[in-house]
Amino acid sequence: MTSGNGKSNGKTWGVNSEYGRLHDVLLCEPVNFKWLPTSSISKATLRSGAKFDRQLAMRQHREMVQAYEEGGTKVHFLEPDEALPYQVYARDSSFMTPYGAVVTQMHQWWRRGEYAPVIKFYQSNSIPIFKMITASAFEGGDFDVIEPNTVLIGFCGERTQEPAAQQVKGWMEEKGWEVKLAPIAEHYVHIDLMVCMLAPKLAAVCPDTTDDWVLDWLKAKKIEMIPVNYRDTMGLGCNVMSLGDNKIVSTLQSKELNKTLRAAGFAVYDPDMTMFTMGGGGVHCMAQALRRDPV
Repeated sequence: MTSGNGKSNGKTWGVNSEYGRLHDVLLCEPVNFKWLPTSSISKATLRSGAKFDRQLAMRQHREMVQAYEEGGTKVHFLEPDEALPYQVYARDSSFMTPYGAVVTQMHQWWRRGEYAPVIKFYQSNSIPIFKMITASAFEGGDFDVIEPNTVLIGFCGERTQEPAAQQVKGWMEEKGWEVKLAPIAEHYVHIDLMVCMLAPKLAAVCPDTTDDWVLDWLKAKKIEMIPVNYRDTMGLGCNVMSLGDNKIVSTLQSKELNKTLRAAGFAVYDPDMTMFTMGGGGVHCMAQALRRDPV
């Protein structure tokens, strides 16, 4: 394990925001993907009798990859493992800091093995690993960088657990970061379903699901919030990915947010991602930022 400033082979890996210019992103092709009862969202999909279409999922994923490439981001891929059907949600098995990657510990048994291809990817690409979660379960969707040196960490007990959240809090505070821990209901899965940074001082937020103290904290930091309603949030409408330079990867279904962002001057890529949102994760869940310009 390597710690330090994230430099390797002359390239600085790492991020200090969710909106600096995104140069490199980590995805996983959905060759082994299928719907499983991982969350309230996917459980509702399975109860509905909807049918998973693998070929459609592959096409939708390729459209998302094309959006990143058109936006100027280099796409890297995890090696798919047939034993890991939810590996496509690459946000959760690690998260990136300015000091290197943190390898997480997944809660559900069908995801626990995701640490192995993640470590292999980082080691084979000479990307530093800063830390590895050991205290309990922690998933990357609960590490929500609000702005440089400030992070909001969610935990619900069923995905990310408080001992691991406290472990990450300690590591980041040692580096001088402000860290807020936010208990959330299991129903909402991860904090990045509810609060997603779009640009400096601008976030997509679901006020119906986000605690008042979090909203007040964001307001105190002078962060403008674009509200996303409950229905759209539970359809992963808040779960978008900033490429920096006023470019956003969203989804076709997030019509109100997309309209608002375009009116504000953002270029919005909006692939149809229904096979994945019905499985419980959006474009932010599916992508791990590897290298952004510091802000």
